[in-house]
Amino acid sequence: MQINTLKIKYSKKKRKTVGRGGKKGTYSGKGGKGQKGRSGVSINPLFEGGRSSLIDRLKKVRGFKSYKMRAVVFKLADLEKKFQENDTINKESLIKSGLLDRKDWKRKVKILSGEGKNPKFKIGDDILLSVSVKKSLGTSADKTSVKTKPVQTGKK
Repeated sequence: MQINTLKIKYSKKKRKTVGRGGKKGTYSGKGGKGQKGRSGVSINPLFEGGRSSLIDRLKKVRGFKSYKMRAVVFKLADLEKKFQENDTINKESLIKSGLLDRKDWKRKVKILSGEGKNPKFKIGDDILLSVSVKKSLGTSADKTSVKTKPVQTGKK
């Protein structure tokens, strides 16, 4: 009895070879050459090929966008045309007169520029007034309502 004459009773299944040429595919699903085609590849999923990532680019964008709602501004001359003397000016009366939209209900309302006549309006509590309007309407300007910037002394 010799080894070359021995026969196996069951059929031996041939191992599947992938990525070695032939019909099984030369690149074994890894594509062409490059870093991801090699063995032992581990690339950080946040790595973007050397360019600055989205987070790093946002740091370089300067400026600030305020989402605070700004006040709706009216000139005193426009209010003189729409309202009579002794009329009360508040948000409801501004909406009825068509000067203020309903969508701006939540925004603050401010009256500017006290030039022109000296009208006698009744102003509601929800309306802000500039200092010049307060003077023209005859009301005294409170020092607490006027905001001033703090004075800086020296460099830090």
